[in-house]
Amino acid sequence: MHKSCVRLGKLPYVAAFWAALGLGVTLFPFETAEAVSEREAHEVQAVETAKLASNAHENISLKGAILSGRDGALRVVDGDTLAIGAVKIRLHGIDAPEMSQSCSDMRGEAWACGTWSKAVLERLAVGTIACVEKDRDRYGRSVAVCYGAEGDLNAEMVRAGAAYAYAKYSRDYVADEGAARAGGHGLWRAGSQPPSAYRAETRTARAPQTPPSDCAIKGNISGSGKLYHMPGGRWYEGTRINAASGERWFCSEDEARAAGWRKAKG
Repeated sequence: MHKSCVRLGKLPYVAAFWAALGLGVTLFPFETAEAVSEREAHEVQAVETAKLASNAHENISLKGAILSGRDGALRVVDGDTLAIGAVKIRLHGIDAPEMSQSCSDMRGEAWACGTWSKAVLERLAVGTIACVEKDRDRYGRSVAVCYGAEGDLNAEMVRAGAAYAYAKYSRDYVADEGAARAGGHGLWRAGSQPPSAYRAETRTARAPQTPPSDCAIKGNISGSGKLYHMPGGRWYEGTRINAASGERWFCSEDEARAAGWRKAKG
């Protein structure tokens, strides 16, 4: 037999030998770095989700929760607001200082408590975060309790003195606020103004808007879509018309509905 034929006949055995050693790249390609990274990310998230479930209150189910990573990247907006992907989430039962708000320290000097509160939430909201929706607010945001590996983030913010219990809407975190106040934590180290009072003062300071002629119906655009507010309605006084963003005044409900607006509840 010709020698070249002998050499060619050995090739299948050589390929099998290399493949057995894990070197047969063309027959058994290595897993790409991207594939490994994606697989490991899913494995880590599965472990973190299991930790979330074990640390959540026994009466809380994470089924149907909005999950960071799986449903989008997590972003901290301020001390009581998160975003997971395109979903904006207002933390249930708590009220943090506004980003523009300042507080007084023990020497009476102002400090940026709104910015600080956001930084506290950024430190707490690490790893996989699961948010269980309880309601929707008038801006279309999901109102939720959010859980991290250590448990309820809403409660942690109040315990750290980085947010108030929003007793007007829920008493879930009133006891946590009492503990933070007694311990002099965060906002309770010195005098601070509740965010709701700060917002009320800010609204009062703004010059009232005068409707054109007798067209006093406010056509507002929010996360809930195009809503019109009637004089005397729950949200009327706090709603301001920004014509540059497409908002407008209407003279009648028929006019508002014809233009595509719907009546706000309340």
